[in-house]
This record gives sequence, C-alpha cells and structure tokens, in this order.
Amino acid sequence: MSTSALRVTVVGAAGRMGALTAATVAAQDDMRLAALVDARWTVGAGGGPTAEPDLDPTAPPCFTTVAAALTAVQTDVVVDFTVPDSVYENVRAVLEAGLAAVVGTTGLSQERVAALERVRSEHDAHLFIAPNFALGAVLLMRFAADASRYFSAAEIVELHHPAKLDAPSGTALRTARLMREAPGSLLAAPSRAGDVAAAVGPPSRGLDADGIAIHSVRLPGLVAHQEVLFGGTGETLSVRHDSVSRESFMAGVMLAVRRVRELPETVVGLEHLMA
Repeated sequence: MSTSALRVTVVGAAGRMGALTAATVAAQDDMRLAALVDARWTVGAGGGPTAEPDLDPTAPPCFTTVAAALTAVQTDVVVDFTVPDSVYENVRAVLEAGLAAVVGTTGLSQERVAALERVRSEHDAHLFIAPNFALGAVLLMRFAADASRYFSAAEIVELHHPAKLDAPSGTALRTARLMREAPGSLLAAPSRAGDVAAAVGPPSRGLDADGIAIHSVRLPGLVAHQEVLFGGTGETLSVRHDSVSRESFMAGVMLAVRRVRELPETVVGLEHLMA
C-alpha cells in the first residue's frame, strides 16, 4: 500500500452497501480504510461500539457517530451509505471539517443539497452525490435523455429490494429530470406537464414527476432495476438497466472516492465523472 494512500471512512458500515464499500476500499492499493461508522452499533467508551462487527482484528476503529470518528482518526474522504433521516447531518459534519464527502444515500432534497453546497463553499471542502453508482445506470440515463428528443410520452418503472426506504428512487427522479432538461426534449414542451398530470390521475398510476409518471416496485429478490418506456405513433421504445449484485456499484464508488477532491464545487451525478 502506498504511503500516500487515500484515507477513507465509511458511514453506514453495518449496512449492505456500507459493508461492501468498506471491503472494496480495503482491497485497493491506493486506499486505506481509516474508520467505520454506524449508528446501529451499541455505544461504548470513547464513542465506539461495544460489540464491533465481525471483521479482522487488524480492521480500522469503529464508531457510532461521524463526529466521534472525525475526532479520533485522520481521514481524507468520507463515504456515506446511510438513510435519508441522517445523511444531511452526517455530510454537514464532514464538510464543516473541511473534508471530502461521497454520498450514495438518496433522499436529499434539492434545498438540502443547496444548503450543503453553501457549507462546502464556506469550509473549502468537496462534495459528490450520486443517486446511482452503477456505470450502466448512468448510461441508461444518458440514453433516455437522448430519446426524449424524439418521443413526447414516457414513463419510468423502478424496482428495488423491500428495505429501500425512499420511493420513488433517487435514480428515477434524476432520470426524469435529465429527460425533461435534455436539449430539444419533447418532454419539456410547455403544454405537456398539464396534459400528462391529468392523464396520470389517481395514485395507482404512480407519482407524477412534472409530467413523467414514475412507478415504484419493492419486492424480495430485487436489487436495483430501472426501465424507461417511451411511446410514439405505432411504436414503443424501452431502455432498461439491471443491477443483479451490489458489486455493480463499486466501480463508480471507487471512481468518486478517487476524484472527489478534484471537484471545485458540489457535483451531482456520476455522469460528470465519466465524461
């Protein structure tokens, strides 16, 4: 391992994404796992858990709060895979310490992202947020945005495991936004939003995201899946991405960890790092 290895702290380390992220970081030649944080561990002396997770004895220290971890260990990048209720305060603490944060937790409103950007700017920190770290999911968004130039009607179906708390997913909401805002998008036509909002009708048709219906499915056996369906005169077009394993997200997470400290302002979306 290089003496200049990135020191990475993972928040939400007891969860599936957090645990996988920690293991992936530990396997990188240019990274070092600095600390693990998870509020679900029992608090012990010094802010660490009394019962640490089942890790190798040489594993990094474990903490129940971000504040305790940042006080006790030196870190360069903090990765957050927690829940919508805690992500804002976690990231705020990281930015106030002048560090870099990579956020995979969805559920942050645009208002809170703007608030975090102000904190980031005040403390000369770095912030990267991605609703989805799978490279294929980012390409789906790109293809869907391009197709919106040719189709004036579209709906999104997103499917996830039952433990996912937010619905619709952050990926689906961002996909809809990119489709509407794409240059030349027919979905952004002024007359469309009202017409489609009326057509979507009752909640059984899904959430109306400014004229694009989003349908959420939560079932055992699923990981993360999304399909965008376009309809035109006498034809349909479907674009779909499936993550059948959480390992599909790790390439994107590692890319963000390596690049986040280069970013001069808050960046949302892995596509900006894939350009």
